[in-house]
Amino acid sequence: MRKTITAVLSAAVMATTMTACSPDNDVKIQPARKGQITIGFSQIGESSRWRAANTKSIQDAARIQNVRLIFSVAEQLSQPKQIADIEGFINQKVDIIAFSPVVETGWDDVLRKAKAAKIPVILTDRVIKTADPSLYTSSLGSDFVSEGISAGVWLKNAFRKAAGPVKIVELTGTPGSAPANQRRAGFLEGIDGDAKFKITFSRTANFSRADGKRVMADLLRTDDDIDVVFAQNDDMGLGAVAAIEEAGKRPGKDIKIATIDAIHDGLVALSTGKINFIAECNPLTGPQLMELIQDVFLGIEVPKQVDTKETVFFPETVQEYINDRKY
Repeated sequence: MRKTITAVLSAAVMATTMTACSPDNDVKIQPARKGQITIGFSQIGESSRWRAANTKSIQDAARIQNVRLIFSVAEQLSQPKQIADIEGFINQKVDIIAFSPVVETGWDDVLRKAKAAKIPVILTDRVIKTADPSLYTSSLGSDFVSEGISAGVWLKNAFRKAAGPVKIVELTGTPGSAPANQRRAGFLEGIDGDAKFKITFSRTANFSRADGKRVMADLLRTDDDIDVVFAQNDDMGLGAVAAIEEAGKRPGKDIKIATIDAIHDGLVALSTGKINFIAECNPLTGPQLMELIQDVFLGIEVPKQVDTKETVFFPETVQEYINDRKY
C-alpha cells in the first residue's frame, strides 16, 4: 500500500494548516509545520455543486495527508486573477503549484516563471494548450473528449430509427475552456458526421444553471422545433429543463436532453425522465491529486496525463446511485 505523505516525510508532523481566501480575496498565509509539503492551489470558482465538491475533495485530502494548502479562487472565472495567484505562489516558494485553468491558452509566461523557480506544476480538471509541454509536470482530470463522444453515441442510438433531420441545441460552457472545446469535439466525433443530425443552435451558457435557463428560453421563443438539447454540464441542462417546462413542453419527451457531470440534481432529473442521458465527470479528485503530489515531490516519474474514473448513467439504472451522490 502506498505510504502517506505524512509517513514518508515525518512521523512527528502535526495536523494540517489549511488556508482559504479571505472575504477581501487576499490569500492568508500561515507558517508551514515541520515536514509538510506546501501546495499553492488555484481554483477557477465556486459557481456550481460540482466545483464545490471538487474543492472540498482537495481540501479534505490535503488535511488527511498533512499537506499545507494555500488556496485561492479566480472569482468571475478571471484568468488575470489566476495568473496573479500563481505568481504569488512562486513568490512564496511553495513546493508544488496545482491549478484548474480557466481557459486553455495564455499560461506560458507565468509557467516559465514557475519552471525557472524549479516549482513543479500540476494541472487539475482542465488542460492547457502550449508549445512547451515541459512547463507542467502532469495533468489530472477527466477525458472531456470521451464524455462528449458518449453523448454523441447515445444520441445516434436514441434516434437510430428517425428519418431526420434531428435538430440539436448545444449549450456550451465557458468560451475557450478545455471542457467546452473538447466536449464539443467529442460530441461531433460521436455523431460521426451523420448528416441527419443538425446542430441548429450553439450558444454559451457558461456552465451556469441560470444562464442555461435564460439561453434556452430565448431559443424556444425563436424556434421551438427542437429535438435534442446537448448541454455540456448538468447545470445548464437543468436550466434548459426549467425553460422547456415553462414553455409548455415536456423535457425528456418532447425534447430529449443529454448532459455531462452527474451531480445529484442531474441524476434526480434523469430518474424522473426529464433528462435522458448523463456522462459522468468525477469531481472527487483530491485523493488522486495528493498521491500525484507525493510522487512529484519525491522525484518519482509520473504520467503526463492521469485520468479520473468515470461512467455513464441511464434512467433505467440511475436510482441506486442517487442517495450516495453527495454533490
